[in-house]
Amino acid sequence: MHSSPGRLGTLLAAPIVALGLVTAGLTIGATSASAEVFCGSHSVDGAIWTEYTQTPGVQRSLGCPTTDELGTPDGVGRFQAFDNGSIYWTPDTGAHAVWGAIRQHWADLGWERGYLGYPLTDEITNPDGYGVRQQFQGGTIYWSQYSGAHAVHGLTGWWWGQNGYESGFYGYPTSDEYNEDHVGGDEDNNTGVRQNFQSGRYILYSGGQSNAFESCHTACIGYGGITNTKWVKKTEVYMNLADQNKRSTHVTPTDAAFASTSSSDTASSDSADDWKQVWSNTLMLPHATQGEMHSTYEQLYCHASYSYPNGSGGHWGGPTWDLEAWHYDMVPYDASKALQTGCNWGE
Repeated sequence: MHSSPGRLGTLLAAPIVALGLVTAGLTIGATSASAEVFCGSHSVDGAIWTEYTQTPGVQRSLGCPTTDELGTPDGVGRFQAFDNGSIYWTPDTGAHAVWGAIRQHWADLGWERGYLGYPLTDEITNPDGYGVRQQFQGGTIYWSQYSGAHAVHGLTGWWWGQNGYESGFYGYPTSDEYNEDHVGGDEDNNTGVRQNFQSGRYILYSGGQSNAFESCHTACIGYGGITNTKWVKKTEVYMNLADQNKRSTHVTPTDAAFASTSSSDTASSDSADDWKQVWSNTLMLPHATQGEMHSTYEQLYCHASYSYPNGSGGHWGGPTWDLEAWHYDMVPYDASKALQTGCNWGE
């Protein structure tokens, strides 16, 4: 567990629009009685002096000051530049140093005027000992030598945190959030956001669309994993945020997995291994009952059994095998009914 307070709250935080602190022409600053000239050049004062001189490692990491204390462009805070970084201060956040790859990424995202806002902490070493993080008003930037520096926030950050942060299933982020097609559905205009993590795993969000998967007709969160096994290219799972019973799994099969009249070696003939491959790089359905998982397995077998070429360059059932948790567990399995209903036999 992480001991720093408010970590999940920081990941969920929306960008904060700070109130201006300029009243009757007087700018509130970080200065106080503490002041000292360093390196024979610039004075470091007040809360910035305290951060610079009293926080272990900060003075060594930052080096000498290269400016005096300055006001930030938004009029809210104060900052001072040093050889290797900066210290930022506001009345609400206090004074915190920012340097290295995290500072560069924060700069790329617009400094304090971007969605991350001001820093809330100094750089913190993660429990795994491999990476560091720094919390900001609107999210957190994580860095490791294997993944680089990337920001995590909002619902993506919430789901990532629920699954163990960087020490959990997903590991470190390998990208920021970015806009992506085919999120929540198979159509080109099914758009949303995606963030990539280690080992070919990723988290998705869609605001919902009427032509998307049923679980994403309204806002949904999703996650997936690149598999590239014999039968499965990738697996994605979606959960509707308003109705968490609306959960579905979407399998992108390999060419070899589709039903064929010319080969007996298909996913349907190897259904147990096909099932294992579906979940080999993806978390299973959240909160699933045994009946829901068995129904999902039956739907997978149904799609694999009947996904013959459709004569138009595709396959019956479409490019993904859509397995919806709300379909009842068909015991005993009725192949005729499965075919008649298009593997969609109702709740």
